[in-house]
Amino acid sequence: MKMLTRKFGREDWDVSVIGLGTWNLGGQWGAISDSEALKVIDTAIENGINLIDTADAYGEPPGRSEALIGRALAGRRDKVFLVSKAGNWGKRFGHEVKVTHPMHIQMFCDASLYRMKTDVIDVYLCHLASLADPDMWLEGFRKLKEQGKIRSFGISSDSIETVKAFAKTGECSAVELEYSLVNRKAEKELLPFCLENRIAVIVRGPLAMGVCAGKYTTETKFSDSVRSRFNEGKDREQFLRNVGMIDKLKFLENSSRPMARAALQFVLAHPAVTSIIPGAKSPGQVIENARAGSDPQLNSEELAKIRKITG
Repeated sequence: MKMLTRKFGREDWDVSVIGLGTWNLGGQWGAISDSEALKVIDTAIENGINLIDTADAYGEPPGRSEALIGRALAGRRDKVFLVSKAGNWGKRFGHEVKVTHPMHIQMFCDASLYRMKTDVIDVYLCHLASLADPDMWLEGFRKLKEQGKIRSFGISSDSIETVKAFAKTGECSAVELEYSLVNRKAEKELLPFCLENRIAVIVRGPLAMGVCAGKYTTETKFSDSVRSRFNEGKDREQFLRNVGMIDKLKFLENSSRPMARAALQFVLAHPAVTSIIPGAKSPGQVIENARAGSDPQLNSEELAKIRKITG
């Protein structure tokens, strides 16, 4: 199995089309030991994954995901491109650090560098999805780039208005956005904008928090802190709609291709997509995700049928 790679926007980097998202390695998606989390990262690298995504706010406590990455990459930092995000530190506990000066952004970065035991972050993203005025962040990122602490920067957002504002100076190297079989909203404006402007696209949520893997049913309930919102109200209604949608796509699953792989390959089929970052809580899940990044990919007939069903 040979991992496919793509150029990272305007950067001359060859990144694996399958990356590793590490939100769930910090324990917010259910308990996971340090040793198992380290095995997940080891397995990712061993299977051709060279892009690892995290954020300073990920983990129980916050920062745990970054700290685990630092431990895992000891002696082999050059094997991966590191993506981290800032702006939500302490937010879920009601202790958000408001960014009122570019120095706050430099402080976030210094803390992340310390936790990950590295002297540079390859891609540093603003983690605030709605940002009417990005000037303070742009100033902070420019300073960090001048200092050699980051190599490029961008934003994690699903808002075309926010992304356009952030990209107004032509300095935005990457956008992290949500895109999956059950959420194709990015196809309308965001993905075309990034493609036209040679902005790298990192896709989060390519399995819609596991829904697109086809293993959940209308009876499924969640106990972890992230997905427990799917248990009631409007989020439950959307969860049930998504499960129903995936049931209609089970024709993609066969003896040699599980549903999760097909779901990831659908996302990879869009020409604007650079790398996708499914999470994993076991080495086996990492290996299966990595297989989605090799040939063969979905064919044109399968893609056409998917688009017809998902609208």
